[in-house]
Amino acid sequence: MSEMAIRVADVTKIYKLYNKPQDRLKDSLGLTRKKCYKEHYALNHINFEVKCGETVGIIGTNGSGKSTMLKLITGVLTPSDGAISVKGRISALLELGAGFNMEYTGLENVYLNGTMIGFSRSEIDEKLAAILEFADIGEFIHQPVKSYSSGMFVRLAFAVAINIDPEILIVDEALSVGDVFFQAKCYRKFEEFKKLGKTILFVSHDLGSITKYCDRAILLNKGEKVFEGTPKETVDIYKKVLVGQFDPSELETDTTANDIGATWKDKVQANPEVIEYGEKDAEIVDYAVLDDSDLITNTVMKGSGFSVRMKVKFHKAVAEPIFAFTIKNLKGIELTGTNTLCEKVEVKAVQAGEEREITFTQKLDLQGGEYLISLGCTGYEKGEFVVYHRLYDVCNLTVISERDTVGYYDMNSTVELKSL
Repeated sequence: MSEMAIRVADVTKIYKLYNKPQDRLKDSLGLTRKKCYKEHYALNHINFEVKCGETVGIIGTNGSGKSTMLKLITGVLTPSDGAISVKGRISALLELGAGFNMEYTGLENVYLNGTMIGFSRSEIDEKLAAILEFADIGEFIHQPVKSYSSGMFVRLAFAVAINIDPEILIVDEALSVGDVFFQAKCYRKFEEFKKLGKTILFVSHDLGSITKYCDRAILLNKGEKVFEGTPKETVDIYKKVLVGQFDPSELETDTTANDIGATWKDKVQANPEVIEYGEKDAEIVDYAVLDDSDLITNTVMKGSGFSVRMKVKFHKAVAEPIFAFTIKNLKGIELTGTNTLCEKVEVKAVQAGEEREITFTQKLDLQGGEYLISLGCTGYEKGEFVVYHRLYDVCNLTVISERDTVGYYDMNSTVELKSL
């Protein structure tokens, strides 16, 4: 049986929220018997364990308690109740600036951090070359870190954290400020750590990284532990939380049923500044993106099936309506899309007052990243092209990928290698 590197037992963290500064002073001095604050449960009776050699991710919306949990494990904060035990030397990369003296140079901060973890100066000297090579910030190592860009800062912080031979590596969202090449460098280091049997605990909004690197994932929401399981299971539950569809009773009944009612768009992260035009003789009144489990969501796994669905209400008779959707990148470049005309789908005449539901289903081969979906209903009247209703960039599509190739989409190549 594997040893436990981290054990979190019934941990609660409560903050006192005061309406006025003088209330805080009165409470600290014991000058009032009246309770002059509200209790905010940043974490509420959390339990989980991390085995030695595991890589475990923690996900959740902003304010769910993820960073608080890491700070408790690293000893930056003290729990209000419960206990945390850690076995092994921890190296932590929390939010930008944690553990650094802004007036010190980068080099001085390397020695400061190493000393805080428990290394002697001679031990840090031995690791210095590797730290500087990984950080790759040149002569800025001799400048005060207050003059660093966020990218330089995280380079140095991660270089220190990763090269001091920790048994447990804890990483918060700090990596999100690094450039894409440095992030790739860090994730290669993650792979090395996993092969060496090190323990990694990290928080990330990058669900692709959670799915790719983690053995397990933990979902927190509003200070509560909602779910713990495989990365895919946890991400699926998280997608429901994001769009307000999560029902705790589902975990008890083990059902994945998805109620697709009359207001699909209320369950999608829609664009509040959507651009629309057209006479609305045919109006797009509802829409949704669905994954291969028929769950309404903006987040879909690369390589899986997904659907774009819309409901159109006709305010006048239309002979041959054309229904369409397109996907753009964030720069506004149309990458792909289709319509009922391209797909050679026969759409019969529609009378005023009628509605049609259209679903486009396909395999998702776009690379991991963020995209925008547009919808449209058009047609021809007396040989002239007519736009009845278009919704540009109506919602986003987040593609989670465990493996990205070059460009915008994956050709799903197979590789054959022969020795001659």
